[in-house]
Amino acid sequence: MTPPLTPPHGPGEPARPLPDPATVDPAVLATLLARHGWIRRGGPAARYGRWTPPDDEPGTSLLVPADDGFDDAVELLTDAVTALSRSRTPSARSILLALAVPGDELRWHRDLPGPADTAPWDDAERLQRAARTMLAAGAKAGRTRAAYYGARLDGHAGEFLDRVLVVEQGAVDQGAALTAHTPAPEGRTAVTTLVRALEALRDAVDYRRVSGGPEAFENAVQAGVSRELVQSVEDLVRGTTGAGLAVAWSAAAGIPGGFGDRRITLDFSPGDLPALAEAADLLERLEPAVAATVTGLVVRLKRADPGGPGSVRLRVLGGAEVRELKVRLPDPDYRLAAEAHLAGLPVRLSGRLEPRGGFRRLGRPHGLELLPGGADGDHEQLLKGLGDGDEQI
Repeated sequence: MTPPLTPPHGPGEPARPLPDPATVDPAVLATLLARHGWIRRGGPAARYGRWTPPDDEPGTSLLVPADDGFDDAVELLTDAVTALSRSRTPSARSILLALAVPGDELRWHRDLPGPADTAPWDDAERLQRAARTMLAAGAKAGRTRAAYYGARLDGHAGEFLDRVLVVEQGAVDQGAALTAHTPAPEGRTAVTTLVRALEALRDAVDYRRVSGGPEAFENAVQAGVSRELVQSVEDLVRGTTGAGLAVAWSAAAGIPGGFGDRRITLDFSPGDLPALAEAADLLERLEPAVAATVTGLVVRLKRADPGGPGSVRLRVLGGAEVRELKVRLPDPDYRLAAEAHLAGLPVRLSGRLEPRGGFRRLGRPHGLELLPGGADGDHEQLLKGLGDGDEQI
């Protein structure tokens, strides 16, 4: 039995099924071909177009119908998809991925000093880390603006990242590249926010380098710039001769409002690093502590002196957009927290989420109380998610 065709894939990368030709929009395929430099040659414009790759690969020619209303449209699309799967043209893989996983395409690149194809072994890891941090910063900023998030909204960002398909392109001319396909239109808020934030950051860095004033970084927070975003750009640029991000909007979902038909490219250089480092420090200092009343489950208790204060770790159920919080409690409250832990009951207390440490600590705690079963919702629902591996007293 002949195995099903799959898009070309790199070593160690899982093979993915080809897109179903019956679901491929000919207009989307034509847009992707043009985007990747394929050349349309001949053919009646109203019926079909013949496309050849930019590198003139012998024997590769795609006949793409003008729309899916023709009787032979599915047959032609099947032939086109099959030809792409067998093509050695580098862009064929990207086109198939864009068809199989519809979404916006983000491509990062790092230009490295030295001869081509000599990227350090850890450069791919650095590139992945920078891209992931940048996407997470965009997802968080799409939810709410902040100069510094810390651990806040990690769950929201994680859910977005779980829906992103990352394709490592490995070594390219003088560097390395990485492509991510983000869901569109449902993931558009994160990506459009990221693009606007990077544009604002680019402008703020230029302003800082020309004027000497850092105020543009503070103003850029409203555009989505955060300490996390700045640090992702630092990580992307460090050790390179230049780095950047290019965005191609989903051909199926169309261009989002406010962007027009313009090429999205955002570049940074090592000369930007001093300004970026200054921005990261400034943005962390800008973010204030946040008053909060938190409901949570006590999952860990620790203290050195049986009669003294102790530290408690809460798994947050409500009141703060972090997964866990550390709280230092005086003896009476520590005993109450231990009682809640033994009984499997949630607690409620108030305090201030401290920026230091990434908003993972609740300072000035007060008003600790046990919540009986049924308070703040169904008791079983509150306990759901309490892992078996949590450390006991």
